[in-house]
Amino acid sequence: MNNGLLIRLSGWYFSKKALPYWGVLLIDCLVIFCSYLISFYILNGGGWFLHRLGSCVLGSFACVLIYAAFFRILHTYTGIIRYSSFVDMYRVVGAMMAASAVTWVLQWSLHVMKFGSPYLLMPKTRSIVIVFFFGTLLLCLERLMVKAVYDMLRETGTKMAFVYGVREGGISIAKSIRSQEPRKYRLRGFVSPTGELNGLLLMGVKVYPDDDALLLRMLQMNIDALIVSPLQSDTFRNRTALIDGLLQNGIKILMMPQAEEWDGKSEFLEDRMHEVDIEDLLPRKKIEVDMDAIGALLKGKKILITGAAGSIGSEMVRQVAKYSPEQMILIDQAETPMHDIRLMMARQFSYVNSQTIVTSIANQPRMEHIFKEYRPDYVFHAAAYKHVPMMEDNPSEAVQNNIYGTRVIADLSVKYGTKKFVMVSTDKAVNPTNVMGCSKRICEIYCQSLNKAIVEGKVKGETQFVTTRFGNVLGSNGSVIPLFREQIKNGGPVTVTHPDIIRFFMLISEACKLVLEAGTFGKGGEIFVFDMGDPVKIVDLAKRMISLSHAKNVDIVFTGLRDGEKLYEEVLNDSESTKPTFHPKIKIASVREYDYADACRNEERLLAASRTYDDMEIVKIMKEIVPEFKSRHSKYEVLDVKD
Repeated sequence: MNNGLLIRLSGWYFSKKALPYWGVLLIDCLVIFCSYLISFYILNGGGWFLHRLGSCVLGSFACVLIYAAFFRILHTYTGIIRYSSFVDMYRVVGAMMAASAVTWVLQWSLHVMKFGSPYLLMPKTRSIVIVFFFGTLLLCLERLMVKAVYDMLRETGTKMAFVYGVREGGISIAKSIRSQEPRKYRLRGFVSPTGELNGLLLMGVKVYPDDDALLLRMLQMNIDALIVSPLQSDTFRNRTALIDGLLQNGIKILMMPQAEEWDGKSEFLEDRMHEVDIEDLLPRKKIEVDMDAIGALLKGKKILITGAAGSIGSEMVRQVAKYSPEQMILIDQAETPMHDIRLMMARQFSYVNSQTIVTSIANQPRMEHIFKEYRPDYVFHAAAYKHVPMMEDNPSEAVQNNIYGTRVIADLSVKYGTKKFVMVSTDKAVNPTNVMGCSKRICEIYCQSLNKAIVEGKVKGETQFVTTRFGNVLGSNGSVIPLFREQIKNGGPVTVTHPDIIRFFMLISEACKLVLEAGTFGKGGEIFVFDMGDPVKIVDLAKRMISLSHAKNVDIVFTGLRDGEKLYEEVLNDSESTKPTFHPKIKIASVREYDYADACRNEERLLAASRTYDDMEIVKIMKEIVPEFKSRHSKYEVLDVKD
């Protein structure tokens, strides 16, 4: 009965915005009043106290008026008690000290003047001292108890959470979730990935080591969520065993968005936290790029970007636009996505002079008009047909768009004095097993041979040609992640081509930064390959995505390798080696060089064949140009020379 009444009373109080100021002042004055009465009783005994009770009451009341005046001056009662802080405590102590001093001066003055009254008993020095310590303690306890009860009620029904990280990021997160309204999580502990502070208390909770026993410890403590500090996200995502255990046991993982920049000092905002996506959990190390140095080279230049509406191209647009180029010429043949790019530029980069042009890179007359009008300093060539099964069925388009389109842009760059031409290639160009990969390898050959011809003086020009080669980018158009999300949303099954298939992955933003760095600092003729980190098994990717979605009864079905698909992608040819560069994540591939005249003849022959739309003849010529092109799971396997 009493417990129920207490709960109802506390619920009534805490449902209010705050106790009225006069109510807090009244309670504080009552505390001081009772403290003086108690001091009279302690110092003089019970008999004396009862005999002079009336005088004690009047004297105590007179003292309370002094204290009330200082409570008013220092605003000790205007704060909301449930949110009391050390600042509020300092005000209480200050008011008690000042009021005690004035009371003592008044008592001393009355004593000197020999003023006394049987109806008004002023406290002696010892009483004032007792009231100062006892009253201050009670006033502070009053505030702490209200705050504690409020915090306890706020945490009723909240989820238990650990914070991964014990430095600035982790502490900021802890402060944020404790001050959140309404509170969603109750802090139960910190996890120290570096081992510092293990076993100690931080913000009143224990710090635990990031060891093999962590998952079991969290399960025993009924932890509902692990909140990862943004400063520890790179360390955490490489804890694959822990991540899988958390997902399998239904423990949520909360992180900052990967694109978020945070210095570890500014206030952490709880609404930035989100339950992790698969992109957050793929093991990789953060890539550091000197974007300021890149920006200094691009600032005030004319930049042309092909494929500007695609996954890579659109991110290139965003990153380049930050550095205020003189002009940006954005090209893509997809009308609606280009309209989105135009709106994005107007909304986010209105200060940049940008031209959004809908056309095909294979439209030579139109491209010539564009180059003649704008004369770009830098060309970033990201346009390409990239879907392996589609190009297996349409090799003529792979030739006319990927190969011929690249030649058009490359030749016009030389003709109109472009300083740097940067081509975005793919790891599928290494030992290609499909038409798409081979088409990109032929593009690499043409650009590299053209650069060599310029250096040797066989072709007049000053353009430097640089090629960048990397694997899959997370979340790009056509990647497995959007496909898996859609399949899980529809209840499955999730289709994986083979249980052993693996791929390299990289964030779009990271890939584009490396493209910009390799492109701007390359000297010409290089094929730069990116360190993609460790490969990921696609079936493990699918399992994690199913766990993250909390979907039930979603099966994984193996459908068999698609036409032209191989189990793993390579970054370098078997006979190739690499050389270090200006960035630890970027290497230069030492590849076989081709004569420019031969490259031109091969492309002319291939283009002519593409206009016959004879798939077998087109692919036959591609295999002659790139002898290492061996088809897999494709109708073109009959064209390969058997050993």
